[in-house]
Amino acid sequence: MDKVIVRREQQSFAQSEGLDPLLAQIFAARGITSVRELERDLRALLPFKDLGGIDQAVKVLFQALEQKKHIMIVGDFDADGATSTSLAVTALRHFGAQKVSYIVPNRFEYGYGLTPEIVAYAAQQNPDVLITVDNGISSIEGVASAKSRGWQVVVTDHHLPGDQLPDADAIVNPNQKNDPFPSKAMAGVGVIFYVMLGLRSYCREQNWFERQEIPEPNMAELLDLVALGTVADVVPLDQNNRILVHQGLSRIRGGFARPGILALLEIAGKNPSKLVANDLGFVVGPRLNAAGRLADMSKGIACLLSTDISVARELAQELDTLNNERKEIEWGMREQAMQNLKQFKMSSNLPVGLCIFDENWHQGVIGILASRIKEMHHRPVIAFALSNENEIKGSARSVTGLHIRDVLDAIASQNPGLVTKFGGHAMAAGLTIPRENFSQFSAAFDQEVRKHLNDTELRGQILSDGELTATQLNLKTAELLREAGPWGQNFPEPVFDGRFEVVQQRLLKEKHLKLTLKTTNNNFIDAIAFNIDNNKWPNYHCDQIHLAYRLDINEWQERRQVQLIVEHMEAISSE
Repeated sequence: MDKVIVRREQQSFAQSEGLDPLLAQIFAARGITSVRELERDLRALLPFKDLGGIDQAVKVLFQALEQKKHIMIVGDFDADGATSTSLAVTALRHFGAQKVSYIVPNRFEYGYGLTPEIVAYAAQQNPDVLITVDNGISSIEGVASAKSRGWQVVVTDHHLPGDQLPDADAIVNPNQKNDPFPSKAMAGVGVIFYVMLGLRSYCREQNWFERQEIPEPNMAELLDLVALGTVADVVPLDQNNRILVHQGLSRIRGGFARPGILALLEIAGKNPSKLVANDLGFVVGPRLNAAGRLADMSKGIACLLSTDISVARELAQELDTLNNERKEIEWGMREQAMQNLKQFKMSSNLPVGLCIFDENWHQGVIGILASRIKEMHHRPVIAFALSNENEIKGSARSVTGLHIRDVLDAIASQNPGLVTKFGGHAMAAGLTIPRENFSQFSAAFDQEVRKHLNDTELRGQILSDGELTATQLNLKTAELLREAGPWGQNFPEPVFDGRFEVVQQRLLKEKHLKLTLKTTNNNFIDAIAFNIDNNKWPNYHCDQIHLAYRLDINEWQERRQVQLIVEHMEAISSE
């Protein structure tokens, strides 16, 4: 079933004085009701004191500083986990911690989170305090194992908790039941940043920095990490997250990013001064994630922690090589998945909740595969790979309107023993099931998803902010939109649609389509469509085209010109 372009309802909001009318319309469509919600200054951040559990966490960590305890960070193997780990290590060292270390579970050996196996591995370094970042809220057994060794445990996480919480010394997670913190959308890196804000405040009250004769840390120096982890983890960009991302982007653009981030941008050919949030998600994030997908995320953390640009460049090169390898693996898996799906003659015959599995697939890449198949067929997808001889691991991706973790919870509750373990968010989740249960689980998943999605929701929709006039298709408008961000999850970059005359079309690298278009006022404008369907394009019978597009700025050899990034195109043939 092909995608359809749907225009958003044209609206504005009462308190929009001073705003450009186009921006007022775009912001209103994203739920903004007051210009106060658009503030991006750090003074508008929600106060850390409102975050449940933070006082107890701060007391444990301050005591660890005073008593020179060995503090160990237990991270996760994705970009959010890597930035969270790097932030915690950097901040604690600036606070004067005598011994700070970190470990990141290898996804292939230990799996996700603070498990008893990870605790046994951590015991080799004899820590006194464990801090989990971007994990831990479901680590009941792992926390118990750590506590049995006499260690203190501080859990910082943002994933949805289950019915039982770990018996940690402190838990900081805005998604805990009855937590008063207004924003439930922070990434793991945002949560640990808030904990460190609280710790700095407490250290200041105790005259810690004066007593230790060390400078009080500037927490803004950590915002490049917060921005990267927040965007890469695709959490909703509510106002609090938009402030964090905007401030982090501003530091990177101003040349104040850490060497690791600068090296990753350099190897991707991105100019830091022109950076937008999209670049963090699609340029830096994948290179960082490649380490956790194919090898060990410690390489990515080392890159982020590096203070030497030459060392950071070497590590960025290794991460770039891993990312290229990941792309090749993903391409092969996607081709195989599409071949397997050909057993369904039409996409309408696909299960509404789609499960796919091959014993040769790479466990570290199934999340990306699930995303790609979801995008192609506009339905929730779980891709599975072998974990061991008896179990398979799945990575789930959802569509708007379906809370994927709640679906997994319902299946597990209704079918005891069918699912070994699961966890995640509304749009993404992970699970483990016995291999022999794949067929039964697939049927249960399809049945449960059918309860929540109808035919309209299964049709891919592109929401358009309307049509730009020919006189709005210029650099001024493009710059206005760029600076109005950051754009991201639940606060999407504006997409427009309109008809154009096709002047020229040519294929780039056998998979991208470069277009020259004519507007209604006879001006010419460039457009590019990435990863096109070669069975449909180029189409030399097409002289008129209907596009859904984003307005972008193409910078090449010191030339700046407006360009359309095509999200969807429909040929309007004259024949």
